[in-house]
Amino acid sequence: MNILVCIKQVPDTNEIKIDPVTNTLIRAGVPSIVNPFDGYALEAAARIKDNDPDTKIVVMSMGPAQAEDALRECLAIAADKAYLVTDRAFGGSDTLATSYILKSAIEYVESWEGKFDLIFCGKQATDGDTAQVGPEIAEHLGYSQITYALEVQQASAEGIQVLREADDCNQVIASDCPCVVTFTKPSFDPRFPTIKRKMAARKATINQITAGDIPGIDLTRAGLKGSPTKVKTSFVPPRKEGGVMIQAETPEEIAAKLFESLNGVHVI
Repeated sequence: MNILVCIKQVPDTNEIKIDPVTNTLIRAGVPSIVNPFDGYALEAAARIKDNDPDTKIVVMSMGPAQAEDALRECLAIAADKAYLVTDRAFGGSDTLATSYILKSAIEYVESWEGKFDLIFCGKQATDGDTAQVGPEIAEHLGYSQITYALEVQQASAEGIQVLREADDCNQVIASDCPCVVTFTKPSFDPRFPTIKRKMAARKATINQITAGDIPGIDLTRAGLKGSPTKVKTSFVPPRKEGGVMIQAETPEEIAAKLFESLNGVHVI
């Protein structure tokens, strides 16, 4: 099998730094880690490889040069090859522009890596929490998609079966390949890298892809220019103390009590 895992390097800090001009996160100089949900996606791919050693895992990230550190971490854990999609023209991309750039890079990489049977992503990035990029990649490529996956139960080049988290239960979902799957937190922790793999990852080549490398990419759909999302301001909301906990035996009783409380202060 041929699996691509899309990962993102995110800030590992509680302090949010915003560029006042572009209203985007300032990442340079900020300690960063692999987005935790992307780590769950990589673990899912690694478990498939445990059962099928012929599986190839490729990781891809879009970001500045420092994102190489996150890719090397993935190589140390389970990945076989890594690609960094990086170009000033891609800076400031929103989710729509990011997914378009990644889709274009994926098609470019497939020209020599071969068709990817599965594309794994984290359900969302902790620095944006939009949960949009994975599903948008699927739409750009015209692939089926499964979201909020907990673990892969079966996988082959023909199809995949996953356990998926839903609001009030877990579901078993199957799909033909190729397929995009986004992962949430499972009941187990991702594996740690071995010393041998960490040493190999330090020496590994991170293949860089720029806008000039991707045939036919439309740069009007990339960067700030190609991003319909416009952030007017970003801030940390003030923490409010207090609140009322409504308790009852059934959801109907809770709803009735909530209505009574809101009606009493003329909110509704």
